[in-house]
Amino acid sequence: MKKSTQSRRDFLKTGAAAGAAFLSAPMILRAETLGVNGHVGPNSRINIGFIGFGLQMQGIVGMAGSPDVQPTYVCDVKEWALKSAVEKLKSFGYSDIAATPDYEDIVNDPSVDAVVIVTPDHWHAAISLAAMRAGKDVYVEKPMTLTIEEGKAMVAAEARYGTILQVGSQQRSERSFRKAAEIVRNGWIGEIKEIYTGFGDFLPPVIEAEQPIPEGFNYDKWLGPAPWEPYFENRVMGNYGGGWRCFWEYGSRKNGDWGAHHYDIIQWALGRDDSGPVKFYPKGYEGSPYQYFEYEDGVRVVREHPDRKGHMIRFIGTEGEVMVSRGGRIDTTPADLASRPLGSSDTQLYRVNGGHLGNWLDSIKLRKKPICPATVGHRTATVCQLATICERLDRPIQWDPVSEQIVGDEDAARWQDRPRRVGYELPV
Repeated sequence: MKKSTQSRRDFLKTGAAAGAAFLSAPMILRAETLGVNGHVGPNSRINIGFIGFGLQMQGIVGMAGSPDVQPTYVCDVKEWALKSAVEKLKSFGYSDIAATPDYEDIVNDPSVDAVVIVTPDHWHAAISLAAMRAGKDVYVEKPMTLTIEEGKAMVAAEARYGTILQVGSQQRSERSFRKAAEIVRNGWIGEIKEIYTGFGDFLPPVIEAEQPIPEGFNYDKWLGPAPWEPYFENRVMGNYGGGWRCFWEYGSRKNGDWGAHHYDIIQWALGRDDSGPVKFYPKGYEGSPYQYFEYEDGVRVVREHPDRKGHMIRFIGTEGEVMVSRGGRIDTTPADLASRPLGSSDTQLYRVNGGHLGNWLDSIKLRKKPICPATVGHRTATVCQLATICERLDRPIQWDPVSEQIVGDEDAARWQDRPRRVGYELPV
């Protein structure tokens, strides 16, 4: 993996001169040395490195307040983000955090037990794979990967290295979404026919004139495996309403952004965590005003259908409906389904105590599978990526979820992976 053109030593000297870099950290005993069979002990703190300090990390780093967590590193390719990260952790009482622009420093440090990866999507797989290969547990934001082939590599690595990997699909850890999934899974609304979901769209990216790369920003490494493109601020901006999320090179636009949340719940509710849809259709196909995809049994998922009854997801069955959103909102027809308790013979889905991040920490200590491991994150990301390929090519595509291959369209199948720049090859 290509290293920064600015050495870590030089970067940290610069940061020290500015009064914001912390060059040395105390010698930290890796938590696994206090556990059993090479794993973190149940009463040990987990030494964690935080990689990528944009908007999304601002909430996630709150786990530093947990008695289970010992922050050890912060990492970002932007010097000002590193300064902010150090100050953020100082607010939790940590003044000895190592700061680095190179994630390799964290991955290669044997004292680190786990990493949290909150970079743009095009960096998720490479850093996760490097961390797993180094024996570390991983929390990676959704979507887990940028491409289908990256997802296959992540699943293989999770199994090979025994990693506890959690994908940041936190809706699985929310009661309302679990309840909705249980209602569907147990057949309380009959046979599912259609599902409506919506999450808007980004405007097309505006290509601006090249701008000078800010001092203290390793733009080459930010691009990483993506093609080289001239720098301008909006290309790299971590804006929930646009920025890098608008560009195909770094993400899957809205299908990979909010689609990663809602498609994940749909997969869960339908019991398809080890499978997926078989046909994807673009907006406008045969006059349809909406993009949609279908499962082998004919269940159709329609994106941006307006009749969602004010909810994020609407499941329509032969005997009723369930509508669900964030904020604990769930409505059903019949109305009593939302409060009906599960029977002894009903399917009960994975229940989380202590939130999505807490589930990951507990799973590390107990060496148990979290609610959204790589196997699940990969199948959800695959739905996002296939919807994106369909959208970009503006034609239907057929998918075989068993062989995990696009069928009968060689051009579309090439998009299951993407070329990577020399020096940024995917770790194996």
